[in-house]
Amino acid sequence: MKAFVIESGELKIKEMEEPKARAEEVLVALKTAGINRRDLGLQKRYGDNPEALIIGSDGAGIVEAVGEGVAGVAVGDEVIINPALRWFANSDAPPPEFDILGMPDHGTFAEKIALSAEQVEKKPAHMNWEEAGGLVLPALTGYRALFTKGQVQEGQTLFIPGAGSGVATFLIQFAKSAGARVIVTSRSEEKRTHALEIGADRAIATDSDWQAELADETVDLVIDSVGAATFNRSLDVLKKGGRIVIFGATTDDNVDFNLRSFFYGQYQLFGSTMGSREELRNMLAFMEKHGIKPIVDEVFALESAQEAFDRLAEAKQFGKVVLQIGE
Repeated sequence: MKAFVIESGELKIKEMEEPKARAEEVLVALKTAGINRRDLGLQKRYGDNPEALIIGSDGAGIVEAVGEGVAGVAVGDEVIINPALRWFANSDAPPPEFDILGMPDHGTFAEKIALSAEQVEKKPAHMNWEEAGGLVLPALTGYRALFTKGQVQEGQTLFIPGAGSGVATFLIQFAKSAGARVIVTSRSEEKRTHALEIGADRAIATDSDWQAELADETVDLVIDSVGAATFNRSLDVLKKGGRIVIFGATTDDNVDFNLRSFFYGQYQLFGSTMGSREELRNMLAFMEKHGIKPIVDEVFALESAQEAFDRLAEAKQFGKVVLQIGE
């Protein structure tokens, strides 16, 4: 089968052995797979390992075979992949056995994948394959950050630095459906316009004076994944006693901030990563109730995966970049 892999430090399309469903597993013929920013960093993390690794965390497809002992999943079922491995009940932090699909396990950028039957869910009926294939990792990340950690409430104001990522597009739609006010930033006027089109109430330029721009706003919650470039600027616009949730660090892992100002301001800082199966199922019900769909930026053929990677690496996207795999 065709797959997009890392091998000896290089990204390439490679013929790989087709997997088989072992006991408690299902074999899924993938139709689409979503690219996430996590995937961009795997080449460096995997290094020069000569053993080919299929990367990719998100995907959707049709169950082709089931292994011994599988219940509740049948051949022909349309499913989405849950890449949050072995995290089932909601908890303050993931269990020690938690990992994310796509390293060290083979991932979704391939024609087929075999994995535990516990890691698939029914494909949402109101989504097409392109939408479903790029759904879970960014949507679940946003859902946990907004509701489990951020505890957003109706009438509150959410501030999101960066409007174009897959997670940000879900955060906007989730927060608006929950009755919150949403403010985003972007360097791109086009992305600011798109953010307003999908529900954001305000969109300001990244290089503007945020404190001056938002002097008339009361920001209750910040959800940030940029890192050092925005952390202190975000803190400056957050109300005293407000909450800030961090789920990524695309600029720099290390941040300096004034502890005295922080504790005098009574701010609350939370870390968040992905989410549990319990939260995923709650999220799917929430999306169905409110008719929420992923925002798809562009769809590429599996053979053009490198081009798709380049688009994401250059931050040209608004929403999800998706690979078309099956017919």
